Amino acid sequence: MPQGLRIGYIVPQFPGQTHIFFWREIKALEAMGHEVHVFSTRKPPAKLISHDWAGEAMARTTYLGRVNPIFALSAVAKLTPKGLPKWLLTEPRAFSKDVLISLAAADRLHAAAKRLNLDHIHAHSAARAAFIAALTHHMGGPRYSLTLHGPLSDYGPGQRFKWRDASFATVITQKLMDEVHEQLAGDLPDRLLIRPMGVDTTNLKRAKPYQPPEHGRPIRIFSCARLNVVKGHQDLMSATRQLIDQGVDVRVEIAGEDDHGGTGYRTQLEDHLKKLRLQDHVKLLGAISNVEVKAKLEQAHLFVLASWHEPLGVAYMEAMSMGVPTVGTDAGGVSELIADGSTGYLVEPKNPGQLARTIRSLAGDPDALLRLSSAGRAHIEANFRAELGAEVLVEEINRLRG
Repeated sequence: MPQGLRIGYIVPQFPGQTHIFFWREIKALEAMGHEVHVFSTRKPPAKLISHDWAGEAMARTTYLGRVNPIFALSAVAKLTPKGLPKWLLTEPRAFSKDVLISLAAADRLHAAAKRLNLDHIHAHSAARAAFIAALTHHMGGPRYSLTLHGPLSDYGPGQRFKWRDASFATVITQKLMDEVHEQLAGDLPDRLLIRPMGVDTTNLKRAKPYQPPEHGRPIRIFSCARLNVVKGHQDLMSATRQLIDQGVDVRVEIAGEDDHGGTGYRTQLEDHLKKLRLQDHVKLLGAISNVEVKAKLEQAHLFVLASWHEPLGVAYMEAMSMGVPTVGTDAGGVSELIADGSTGYLVEPKNPGQLARTIRSLAGDPDALLRLSSAGRAHIEANFRAELGAEVLVEEINRLRG
């Protein structure tokens, strides 16, 4: 039996409200017999730390800290002689700024990698975490890899530098893979794999069989995503207003918080909710734990997330794993997860009218809801288990060592 690996695992601002996927993958790697040493840039805001596993996660995470000019200057000497001048001369000014911000953290990671004798470092981001992993490698640290979770434009400057010396990379959708090849051709690692994130299907399963809404009773809709305009919560509210005006009794709960801990986009959603007179029908729950999310999914008749753009969507996976009929938008890579009319339904983003019509149609078709419940669960079990990502990571690291 191969010896267990020692893996460095970097996640930005861990553990945030959307980070349960990373925790599942860490646990899957450990169940396979590997050591996982978790690193992060810094802790998330306190109001965004909601999961029941967050305390354990923070206790075992090494936080690499903010920029420190003195440490950054001392770290420059550890870079390979061929590197820094060329990077600074050929990349945009924003790249140089990110180098200076990341150098001290890379120095700390380099020291930790040497102390822990890490075999490999994986950055679950193409932003600063990937910068830190790449700089650590140039200081003489372990080989590294990265995962792209969204459009390259979301992850800052220096993408060619981050990808150029990676041993391999995973990308969560074919749509993003096409973008990577188009924008970074000539600076990509030899091994690029499509590997979506996944969910713990063993834990995320129903305690009781799914039941469609009863005639004359409210339709319970659950949504879960951070509060940001691109998540389309305002469109779900508008669709809810239309349904109520048409005589359809709908109760909506939205879990998630904005990136400022409740003082940001949440205030605009609250104003929208009041304007639509939905206080009795829509509730903003804030950031809730994974245990509470599971309980809400168990109670829901429908899961709805009306994103304007979604690279893939762990929230959809969780709902489908729980056998909750799911409505998403045909935006980003969602169509690579949800087959419209088969494993869920897709509507146009920014179209509350179509969303309302889809919800109304499904609410009146219990057979369709039962079919979606079963098909969605089967699809996630077959293709989006958390263990699959862990298995790919181990296979690729062992291939490098082989």
